[in-house]
Amino acid sequence: MARQPLVMKRKPTFLFLFLFLACFALQGFGQTPAPATPLELQAKRTTKPIKIDGLINDEAWKDAPVMTNLVEFRPKPGQPENYENRTVAYLLYDDEGIYFGGYCYERTKDSIATELSGRDGFGTNDYIGLIFDTYYDKQNGFEYFITPLGEQWDAKMNSNSTDNENGPEDFTWNAVWKSGAVIHNDGWSFEMFIPYSAIRFGKGEVQNWGLNITRRRRKTEQQYTWNPIDVNVNGFLTQEGKWTGITNIKPPVRLQFSPYFSTYVNHFPSPAPGEKQWTSSVNGGMDVKYGINQAFTLDATLVPDFGQVQSDNRVLNLTPFEIKYTENRPFFTEGTELFSKGNLFYARRIGIDPVLLHSPDEYAGTNDKLIKNPSESKLINATKISGRTQKGFGIGVLNAITNTRYATLEDVNTKTQRKVVIDPLTNYSVIVLDQTLKNNSSVSLINTNVLRSGHDYDANVTAGLFSFNDKKNMWNVNGKAAVSNLIGLLPEGKTQTGYSHSVGFGKTSGRFNFNVGQELTNQKFNSNDLGYFTFTNFVDHFAWMGYRWTKPSKWYNNLRLNANAYYSRRLNPGSFQGANFNINANGQLKNLWFVGALIGYEPEGNNYYEPRKEGRVFRGWSNYFMNTWFETNNAKKYMLNAEVLYIKRNLFASERYSFSFQNRYRFNNQLTISLNTSISPQTNNAGFAGFQGDDVIFGRRDISTVENILNIKYSFNDKMNINTRIRHYWSEVRYKEFYTLQENGKLASNNTYTQNRNQNLNFFNIDMVYTWQFAPGSFINMVWKNAATQFTQLVNDGYFKNLSNTMKEDDNNNISFKVIYFLDYLQLKKIKKK
Repeated sequence: MARQPLVMKRKPTFLFLFLFLACFALQGFGQTPAPATPLELQAKRTTKPIKIDGLINDEAWKDAPVMTNLVEFRPKPGQPENYENRTVAYLLYDDEGIYFGGYCYERTKDSIATELSGRDGFGTNDYIGLIFDTYYDKQNGFEYFITPLGEQWDAKMNSNSTDNENGPEDFTWNAVWKSGAVIHNDGWSFEMFIPYSAIRFGKGEVQNWGLNITRRRRKTEQQYTWNPIDVNVNGFLTQEGKWTGITNIKPPVRLQFSPYFSTYVNHFPSPAPGEKQWTSSVNGGMDVKYGINQAFTLDATLVPDFGQVQSDNRVLNLTPFEIKYTENRPFFTEGTELFSKGNLFYARRIGIDPVLLHSPDEYAGTNDKLIKNPSESKLINATKISGRTQKGFGIGVLNAITNTRYATLEDVNTKTQRKVVIDPLTNYSVIVLDQTLKNNSSVSLINTNVLRSGHDYDANVTAGLFSFNDKKNMWNVNGKAAVSNLIGLLPEGKTQTGYSHSVGFGKTSGRFNFNVGQELTNQKFNSNDLGYFTFTNFVDHFAWMGYRWTKPSKWYNNLRLNANAYYSRRLNPGSFQGANFNINANGQLKNLWFVGALIGYEPEGNNYYEPRKEGRVFRGWSNYFMNTWFETNNAKKYMLNAEVLYIKRNLFASERYSFSFQNRYRFNNQLTISLNTSISPQTNNAGFAGFQGDDVIFGRRDISTVENILNIKYSFNDKMNINTRIRHYWSEVRYKEFYTLQENGKLASNNTYTQNRNQNLNFFNIDMVYTWQFAPGSFINMVWKNAATQFTQLVNDGYFKNLSNTMKEDDNNNISFKVIYFLDYLQLKKIKKK
């Protein structure tokens, strides 16, 4: 820390100081207006039956409280609904659950946007949604949506989920509830029944919940809410209405089972010696959901089966870090918003991508050859407990166990085989404590822990987080402090302890906003055993400021202008690493197109990671970059999203282009086809190539990457669909000249390094998924997965020749059938009584 004052003398830091002072000077611009008094709806209990068929003709609706006169919040904030497009909604409750119904009027039937896209499939649909904040803390909510064709979406909302990759809404969370919708000549009607088992709430005899409803008309992109939303105010739940006087409702016994049966048939034409071309398996297991009390739920997966999840989008990795792939296993994506806090949990560490401490080469003798090396560690079971009390105290506990992973080696002379440990029996756990506070504030404590059997080291990371807002929801200060312990990593079983922190301050409401902050991580901090962690030993400073125009003009509906600055130093010993400055603008035009552009500059920096050798540095390059994009009206049958990126570097006069095109055509409500194409050529790129003795070798290379993803979606009805996803990825690296990395970080020509470092890699995948929801929460899935890989160091072929060669490669085919049946204890109890 003795070198820290040197940081403050650098010119880039004066830029941050200037931005910081400018923000204060301009804070008066776009001041947030005083909040309006929230609307209130008196709760009413019904004793009359309601049939959930989408028709508002039941006697109970005649006496229901009404919500109408919705207010637009985009694209024209504050505008009331037109009478011909008005919304009339009703809300009731009884001992079993909540009833929500109503009518969304339209001028004609043709004004309704409809597309069958599957559960949580979004698509180009009109919709209406019901949002509850059951603890009325203005931070945590439950959302339930329905489309005119009767398809359901649902989500959990957390206004402080800044670390959640999905944003504040977690649509991976799924509840079991009933709904219906009917299209009429002058609009569409809907009904929902949300059982109390599909929502969490307290035990109070009389309760008040936060409440809002939202409606979206996709052909005009108008969105309305019952309680008005000011887009210049921080947060959605902070602007909710109120459902008052909910009396004598009791959380039910929440015990649900989802047993499954699955069978797989696999074919690979060229298996390893001793393995069959055809293999098959039959599996069975169960997911269990149990409400420990009104606030907390236990989820457990027993003998899990994740064989039908989507194939990874694998790519060629030229970086010094591992690729972070998307987690697709439902257990680790559904209802995990608490575990995302602090960005310390990467679920693929459990089973799929663990930190491997051993390899077959470690055990192999001169006469050994590798016979078998599994790509994953088998998950034995996983359990999570999560929930929040009525006083806003949230608890999340996740625990999972993976079995020992063995590789098999064989002596080529004696044919004797032996198993060696690659990944030991391991227990993974995450504990999160989160307390919501007034003014949309919170404090959290997160702990991740990895316990390995045997003599391998264990890992423990603990972090504290805070986020505080003022009473006017205008200013925010936030931060995180974390300590990592790698127990037994050092000689004599000693522990390596590291430290990391971040702190930020900003203005979050109004038309003008900003954020400034610092992040620091010392050389010994490491959260990689249960998280995704790359850079270490740094101190970064960042600043952002933005201004938004939310009132539509003659040519746009909304517009945002942003400026970003970033400055990074190595912590110990202190030295400059890099900086980045850019300005960008984006917005929506009157024709409902979205457009954006960015321009930026990055000065020459010091890269301590690309050399792949401790103590070495690559001086790198300076570059400027430009990016522009547009997206046409998504409500039209044809939609195009196009993006162009250009980067110009001073080293070797390197240039990089990137062209991305997303084409989607919606033939009708049932059939939609899209093609996503990405083309990225680079010339004279500089990067690590290998080692020559103690020397680090870099190369000047051309890189060409092309990716095509074809999606075909066909829905038979709102419960049955078939989705086909075909992906081909090709990347070619062609080295033209080699250089020795000098001690000063510069490159010197090397004429003696003759290794072929060229790479030509292809991935081809097909994922075809048939899904039928034959009962609430119950599914039949049939999946065909095809995968082929081709790698060569010959780089003379173009894209289409590579595609042709990949199609000729041996491919793996897997066909599976899976039945999941949902059982609810309360429903079973009712059946038994009958």
